[in-house]
Amino acid sequence: MIDGAIPHLRCPVCREPLAREDRSLRCPRRHSFDMARQGYVDLSAGRLPHTGDSAQMVADRAGFLAAGHYSFIAAALARHRTGGLVLDAGTGTGDYLSRFLEDSPEAVGIGLDVSKPALRRAARAHPRAAAVLTDLWRPLPVADAAASVIVNVFSPRNGPEFYRVLRSDGLLLVVTPAADHLSELVTAHGLIQVDPDKAARVSGSLGDHFALEAGTTLRRELKLTAAEARTLIGMTPSARHVPVEDLPTRDLTVTAAVDVAVWRPR
Repeated sequence: MIDGAIPHLRCPVCREPLAREDRSLRCPRRHSFDMARQGYVDLSAGRLPHTGDSAQMVADRAGFLAAGHYSFIAAALARHRTGGLVLDAGTGTGDYLSRFLEDSPEAVGIGLDVSKPALRRAARAHPRAAAVLTDLWRPLPVADAAASVIVNVFSPRNGPEFYRVLRSDGLLLVVTPAADHLSELVTAHGLIQVDPDKAARVSGSLGDHFALEAGTTLRRELKLTAAEARTLIGMTPSARHVPVEDLPTRDLTVTAAVDVAVWRPR
């Protein structure tokens, strides 16, 4: 629900606090932002440079996550319990945020994303979660030092803004693909490989504002049907580059490998 998150939100135009008036959020300067009937609020304040995942991509992702294939990632994040605000930057369908809030019963959550189809699902993901349309590369419509935890899973990392909205004693949890993530699919179907300089790029985007406290690599063997494997390919940057005739046609085992990093504000 949006109401529990409103004290942490800010007007994207003037940075003033927001209050709810029927189906809109307004600031003292009367800038107004409508809430979609599906429950999310548009705080993009202008034309977005891209629209994120399509409805079909979101539906596929929701089905894949609902099958529990990435539940080990959600569990690794959720163990960092908090009683404050959890900000999910790049929330997608809201699955990771929902699991986090289940394990942190006093917390409230805000999921940020640029995809409207994703936010329609994220708005219903958990009773204590709000869904907000915004571009992660722009100033975030969130108050200074509002978040106790920021979750960032396979999404862009805006170091300066993450630093601004995170409490000085807060945590930034970043999940990125490890070098051998989906290696079987990469080999068999020519998927784009994980950038060997990925760790350096992550550090470059965050190092000026955060210090790495801990990091670990998690691996799981995923037993997938052919349909699930095709969905998984559709969730990767290779989705538009793999010809239909090259997609999997039989069940297979795939390695999921991710790096989970815990960062603290400097």
